[in-house]
Amino acid sequence: MADPSTYRPKPGSIPTQPGVYRFRDKDGRVIYVGKAVSLRSRLSSYFQDLANLHPRTATMVTTAASVEWTVVATEVEALQLEYSWIKEFDPRFNVKYRDDKSYPWLAITMNEEFPRVMVGRGAKKKGVKYYGPYSHAWAIRDTVDTLLRVFPMRSCSNGVFKRSGQIGRPCLLGYIDKCSAPCVGRVDADEHRRIAEDFADFMGGRTDAFVKRIQREMYAASEAQDYEKAARLRDDLGALHKALEKQAVVFGDGTDADVIALAEDPLEVAVQIFHVRAGRIRGQRGWVADRVEDLDTRGLVSEFLLQLYAGEDGDSIPREILVPAMPDDAETFEQLLSESRGSKVSIRVPQRGDKRTLQETVARNAGQSLALHKTKRASDLTVRNQALEEIQEALDLPGAPLRIECYDISNLQGTEVVASMVVFEDGLPRRSEYRRFVIRGVDGQNDVASMHEVITRRFRRLLDERIDTPELTGGEVDPEDRGPMLIDPDTGRPRKFAYTPGLVVVDGGPPQVAAANRALDELGIDDIPLCGLAKRLEEVWVPGQADPVILPRSSEGLYLLQRIRDEAHRFAITHHRSRRSKTMVESLLDDVPGLGEVRRKTLIKHFGSLKKLRAATIDEIAEVPGIGTRTATAIADAVAASPRPTSVNTATGEIQEH
Repeated sequence: MADPSTYRPKPGSIPTQPGVYRFRDKDGRVIYVGKAVSLRSRLSSYFQDLANLHPRTATMVTTAASVEWTVVATEVEALQLEYSWIKEFDPRFNVKYRDDKSYPWLAITMNEEFPRVMVGRGAKKKGVKYYGPYSHAWAIRDTVDTLLRVFPMRSCSNGVFKRSGQIGRPCLLGYIDKCSAPCVGRVDADEHRRIAEDFADFMGGRTDAFVKRIQREMYAASEAQDYEKAARLRDDLGALHKALEKQAVVFGDGTDADVIALAEDPLEVAVQIFHVRAGRIRGQRGWVADRVEDLDTRGLVSEFLLQLYAGEDGDSIPREILVPAMPDDAETFEQLLSESRGSKVSIRVPQRGDKRTLQETVARNAGQSLALHKTKRASDLTVRNQALEEIQEALDLPGAPLRIECYDISNLQGTEVVASMVVFEDGLPRRSEYRRFVIRGVDGQNDVASMHEVITRRFRRLLDERIDTPELTGGEVDPEDRGPMLIDPDTGRPRKFAYTPGLVVVDGGPPQVAAANRALDELGIDDIPLCGLAKRLEEVWVPGQADPVILPRSSEGLYLLQRIRDEAHRFAITHHRSRRSKTMVESLLDDVPGLGEVRRKTLIKHFGSLKKLRAATIDEIAEVPGIGTRTATAIADAVAASPRPTSVNTATGEIQEH
């Protein structure tokens, strides 16, 4: 690990002009590339006290052994050079939005004498019209097969085309009228090119003219009693409609746009992009990238735009790019992309209407993609074993923590304080052993005292169960090796809190860890490892250590700890919301005449929430045991007169009722 001060440039030697900089490691490999409006200001920010840097940034500067820079004239040139260097050096500390997938394109080779349509991948060539990219090759091949009966252009390889010309016989597609067979002279080069241009126009969105033309020809053939031709045209019309159905219209004004959305967590970011051409969705792409840099949403969007569009030209760049947040250098990007496209390109955040609705759809896809990625990652046995081993090594545990318990506190300004306990065994959630706690011994908003209480209650219960069954203490061992196990002599099943965890995780930093450790000490428990995961920087805190344990950003162990922490938070929030809803119902029903405590609890148990009670009719309320029509009417009146809870939609500014 290098000391950044050993290679820090003298402040006066760094220029103040725009430029691009590179950090290299001790072997000379480029590990990070960045651009700056002022090189001096940006580079100086890297050489401050490591404690003030984000852990990922600190890791980068301590891995590096040197830094160099290149001055450019404008921010656009800086953007171009940054893209070139990222593409050339593939730095490990830059966000990598491009994965190992190659997405298929529909291509029409207009640069050949007899153009052909094909589905391909890889680099683009001049003189070829491209459509897409698409997420699945089979989907576009199916569309091409459908359209060939209407636009019978060549789709064979050069070898097949040449061979058919030599033997004077077309291939199968020529016999079934899905190719006009230019190889054997059925049509000349000019006529075949017109067919190819019609195909390209249809794929480019100019569809109405073709549909109307075929309709006219079909009606004309029918009037002329040429029913065979009319039937063929009818089938062609059906093929066009079938192809159009696969391309949903989302913008009625024929907009060309790429719609981008992100789903983020502290370790990864999922990207989804919908390609809309002529108002129709032509393709979709999505992948999950590691968050190597400490970037907010604006920075992530900036990196995405750079990697996706820099180096492209022409129709590959749409007229409009819809993003979830405007990058700081949006004007520079617009200038660069407009020059590459040859016409104006705008970048903006949609605020309302169809474009806002579509971006919300893309965002849901991104969220689902990230959730699916996490599920697949968690279900991999090899990855789970690696995660447990990394946690064991980082925390210096005697064995892999096969059972991990995590605790979180939730409250609303000091009221309705609750805690959650979630259990992961072998890296997977064991929901049957989740527990909820209502914190009663703490006044006000005090997460530290609340954590002390919940840890005390949980492990006092463990000690009590050991006392109740002294003959089994330390003797019986769980066959899955989770730790000492206590069996209920009446049922033959493990007691509720019978398993001793291999690791206790608390949501929080040093104060919460100290409170949990104090609770264990007061109970005389010194054989259960403990740590805390601080949300802000994903630092792992251990009792008695002044500095946190920093797991690598790509560590499977850190990913597992984060997933457990997030699950505990979700479980605590869910419990808190349910209690808050019940409390609101109780306070609302206090003044209803003739409604005592027993019937009030029965009513709450029956409906479960204020929302369901508000939606119930008087007859439905009267069906609750002990509630008559008069009381039901009084309850309905009280609920109707109560204010509805509201929230503000930050995207639209609208007030929404719940």
